[in-house]
Amino acid sequence: MLSTIESINSAVNNFIWGVPAMICIIGVGLYLTIRTNFLQIRKFPYAIKTTIGRMFRKKDASDGSLTPFQAVCTALAATVGTGNISGVAGAIAIGGPGAVFWMWISALLGMCTKFAEVTLAVHFRETNAQGDLVGGPMYYIKNGLKKHWHWLAYLFSAFGVLTVFGTGNATQVNTITTAVDSALINFHLISDQSVSTLNLIIGIVITILVGLILLGGIKRIGSVTEKLVPFMALFYILLALGVVLINFRNIPHVFYSIIYGAFRPRAVTGGVVGSFFLSMKKGVSRGIFSNEAGLGTGSIAHACADTRKPVKQGLFGIFEVFADTIVICTLTALVILCSGTPVTYGHAAGAELTISGFTSVYGSWISVFTAVAMCCFAFSTIIGWGLYGARCIEFLFSSEKIVKPFMVVYSLVAILGATVELGLLWSIAETFNGLMAIPNLIAVFLLSGTVVKLVKEYFATEGK
Repeated sequence: MLSTIESINSAVNNFIWGVPAMICIIGVGLYLTIRTNFLQIRKFPYAIKTTIGRMFRKKDASDGSLTPFQAVCTALAATVGTGNISGVAGAIAIGGPGAVFWMWISALLGMCTKFAEVTLAVHFRETNAQGDLVGGPMYYIKNGLKKHWHWLAYLFSAFGVLTVFGTGNATQVNTITTAVDSALINFHLISDQSVSTLNLIIGIVITILVGLILLGGIKRIGSVTEKLVPFMALFYILLALGVVLINFRNIPHVFYSIIYGAFRPRAVTGGVVGSFFLSMKKGVSRGIFSNEAGLGTGSIAHACADTRKPVKQGLFGIFEVFADTIVICTLTALVILCSGTPVTYGHAAGAELTISGFTSVYGSWISVFTAVAMCCFAFSTIIGWGLYGARCIEFLFSSEKIVKPFMVVYSLVAILGATVELGLLWSIAETFNGLMAIPNLIAVFLLSGTVVKLVKEYFATEGK
């Protein structure tokens, strides 16, 4: 029975994250880019100026909403996660350095896709019975498309609820326990026999922390993410920049291997990675998996922003993909490739490859700091996806009463993630994660005219 489930899931997963799906995601991004006259390039300086300027503006959000900065931090909390550390490493190991180039291309188009998602989410959002602002793909499908398309909203929400327990929680907690265990074992602070007990304690602590934050409502979620996300991102960026600067002589060769390897991967991997399409597929899929452009999830957090201008909040979507993929994912790639750490091309790799890049430069003591970074990344993802799951289940049942019981169950899953082997659960969660993209991309494509109209109206008066 288990082998049957694995084979079915593998077939679906290979399709969802395969070439047809990649064409759909890239295709919608390219379509939106053309329809908005390359907005993400044309208005990039304005987008960065507007978003960063608003981040440092002190402002209290009204009840049931977040400040624009809290909204982007909550969205980044879910996107800037272990995928930035282990996902990039996996893409390079399987697809070669050229995978990084295709990650950049997917991010460039993904900026426009995420801009459209956030803009639509704010434009078509609602206020629930509790007075909270709610929005996202399910709401822009419901309020923006005709009734015969509304089944897509329920499909997206169902996939969302199924995804959050695996992708958003159990696998992230597993990452935390792995990072803590390896750091403590390296310094002989615990024995292998103590690991299971320690993991249970970690699971219980995370359950309590996640429960306290999520049950505190949207205000508490925003308050935590606006403090945690800037700290963890800056912490990781500084560590990574140190590796790159120490190995600055390798930078020209690394960029050559990334660009040349994107089209001729065999030439830079010693013939191990010979497929151009494999390099492209790994780069695109890992980029999307990291920045979530096309999945629609980030727009759920942005819909909570205390703003009356959908396009202005949509600019945060451009900034978000840029920060997540162009900055953080690129730095991870440079840590691996500049440090000279051995890469066994053609074989699966994860966070250990990135950590090896850090330790080869700083020494084994840095494993403690990388463990802290991974814990912060994973914990922030749990918080962000907790909000997404709550909004999805609220939409499915048309009731806020189910949200608190859901959050309790979601918090308790942390104990499961800390104490059991995940294996198949991770693979299934990844499949459901990809399935969320299908109803969302259909909706964004159908509502592209609304995006163009809102963009024209906004820039007719501002941001010329």
